[in-house]
Amino acid sequence: MDILYFAWVRERIGLPKEKVETGARNVTELVEELKAREPRYAAAFEDISALRVALDQELSDFDASLEGVREVAFFPPMTGG
Repeated sequence: MDILYFAWVRERIGLPKEKVETGARNVTELVEELKAREPRYAAAFEDISALRVALDQELSDFDASLEGVREVAFFPPMTGG
């Protein structure tokens, strides 16, 4: 599965995207797997209430299933301007 990181999430992790193998059933489990990798992931996902997630380019919730998902994107909330 491809994981994309945007804005300060990308800055903290140091990557714009990566391909991962996961056994996670939902986004929350995926986040826990990523946080356990190393401190930079733990820092990026410290407060998931400050993040949004999209599955295959559709805004979703952290309890959403990853079954059949090919792309997960993490980004901070956006504001209009």
